[in-house]
Amino acid sequence: MEKAESFDAKAAKASRSSQLKGFKHSKPGLLISIGTSAFGAVGVVKDIRKSRSEGDTLKLVNAAVAALAIVTSTALLVRELRRLGSDDVLAP
Repeated sequence: MEKAESFDAKAAKASRSSQLKGFKHSKPGLLISIGTSAFGAVGVVKDIRKSRSEGDTLKLVNAAVAALAIVTSTALLVRELRRLGSDDVLAP
């Protein structure tokens, strides 16, 4: 009987896991991801200002690369959001 209970517990855990993975690719999940990217951008702006005031070129380059990563990831999220909103079967 213990095997049946452990199997049910594993199945429930797997089900919750797949639901969370599905949420990541849903409209609310994508909007939350874009929001967290915006919070990351605030930190990058602070890093850029600090590195400029200190005259630290290496920190400035690091912040610029981080800013590019945020821009790229946000663009990918927006593209995915547009694809979810598209009802056209022939849309790329």
